[in-house]
Amino acid sequence: MVERYVNLGDCYDRAGLQPLRQELMGCMKGYKACYQRAYRCLTAAAQIGEDLRSLLLTPALEAKMAKRARGILSREVKKGDGEAGRAVQRFLGGVTWKGVLCQFETVDTLCKRVYELADTYGLAHSMLTHLAAGALAAGHDVIVCPSPLFPDRMEHLLIPSLSLAFVSASPSLPYPKRPYRRIRLDAMADAELLRRNKARLKFSRKVSAALVEEAVDSLAQAKAMHDELEGLYNPHVDFDRVYQTAQAITDELTARL
Repeated sequence: MVERYVNLGDCYDRAGLQPLRQELMGCMKGYKACYQRAYRCLTAAAQIGEDLRSLLLTPALEAKMAKRARGILSREVKKGDGEAGRAVQRFLGGVTWKGVLCQFETVDTLCKRVYELADTYGLAHSMLTHLAAGALAAGHDVIVCPSPLFPDRMEHLLIPSLSLAFVSASPSLPYPKRPYRRIRLDAMADAELLRRNKARLKFSRKVSAALVEEAVDSLAQAKAMHDELEGLYNPHVDFDRVYQTAQAITDELTARL
């Protein structure tokens, strides 16, 4: 396949846009800064989250979660006779101008049995890793859903062939339906660690939430600027030509299947 650029700039009425030059440039003033501020806030929130996780994720807790995962696998995942399954990665949620979102309805569409992992401090990755490995070894394909703030860390796991899912839920982003099973990961953490660090944990969560809120606000500002820009551009775009170009590319790709 030879890559190429698709120049949608040819679909603009350049003569019509020329008088709007200053307005167009004004719309984007501060646009880049909004995204930079959002990224800084999210990076800081992620660092706080990592600090909380490393504080509570002891070898004893990891052993507890591994044991619990083995019990779940023995009940829910039967070994097949075929080859190992295949894993694909898909983001199920993200931080957007509307807030922190997760498409739990996708989970409910693909899986009828949903384990909710009540997880305030981002501890679920270790358990999900064991569950994913067990399902793959049994020959089932899995959908691994990374965390938007920690892309190298698993936040949800879907096994459509078994109609089985494991979703992380927190006070700020709860699973909206009644789950098949609920596992309180917070309760599995060392009680003495939780007690001794209660004030620190509470303060860190509050600061992290404020940073995410600031990031969302910055993304909303960027969205408003982009909407204003679109409002100026759209009357001067030949959308019929855009759609024709899209259809031509679709036909070309379909012909290669």
